[in-house]
Amino acid sequence: MAFNLKQLNSLIMKTYFLLSISFLLVLTSCKHDTEQKVKVQDVVLTPPPTVEEKSITAADQLEDNNIAKPAAPNLADTAKKIIKEGDIRFETGNPKAAKQNIVSSLKKLGGYLAEENETTSSETNQKEYSLKIRVPSKNFDVFLNNLTSSSDHIESKNIHIRDVTTQFIDVRAEIGNNKQLEQRYLQLAAKATKMTDLLAIEDKLAGIRTTIDSAQGQLNYLSSQVSYSSLDISFYTRHTGEVNTGNGFGYKFKTALGEGWEVLQNLFFALIALWPLMIGAVILLLLIRRWKRRRKANIISEV
Repeated sequence: MAFNLKQLNSLIMKTYFLLSISFLLVLTSCKHDTEQKVKVQDVVLTPPPTVEEKSITAADQLEDNNIAKPAAPNLADTAKKIIKEGDIRFETGNPKAAKQNIVSSLKKLGGYLAEENETTSSETNQKEYSLKIRVPSKNFDVFLNNLTSSSDHIESKNIHIRDVTTQFIDVRAEIGNNKQLEQRYLQLAAKATKMTDLLAIEDKLAGIRTTIDSAQGQLNYLSSQVSYSSLDISFYTRHTGEVNTGNGFGYKFKTALGEGWEVLQNLFFALIALWPLMIGAVILLLLIRRWKRRRKANIISEV
């Protein structure tokens, strides 16, 4: 009987010990679960921002971030961007040949004729040609040297060189930043559920796209100006008889005849312009002759 009591007490103690251990484990597990639930609750149960807030406040914040942190330009953007342009004016005795030489030189150097005009002055009897050409920038100096060496007389020449490297980099960075901003607005639009939010985002996107298109057009223009240099060419020739100038007897004789004929023409038209004075002089002359006749007649009658 005593043996059975000892066994019973030992069994009770073991059971009590196992229950205590189990209780401690359960408490530890519950505390761990509670901490995890609290942490998860802190994250999950935080009210997320509405779509409207994302489309307005968050979008505006993205714009601020976009302006404050511009995208880094590519290494290719650091290359020098030079624009060459200018104008030249010269006199030539054979304008057709001069034009043909210009067009031929353009074809060889990869350029083209962008604009052509021809005028004739009625006062100076001078025919003038105006050409606007575009030639690859790398061949601009070669073309200009060929043109000046083949001209009879250079009246004026002006060449302008502009460095637009900084402007080129700024425009490309602006395009890149606005494209990134556009993608973020598209992501917001994909998450929007209200029509008002979609309209607000679409309005922002329309403004961004307009900015991108404008900047892209400016970039294309700069690229074209950098790739192809422009030159305004003006050349003129006087009347055929005045083109071949010189100091010979024949030239001087022709010039004297022409000037004399011009003096006679000017005198003739000047006399025609004075017709009232001429008529007055004729009338005065007739009156004087009539007076002399009367006076002579009176003298004869008195004798």
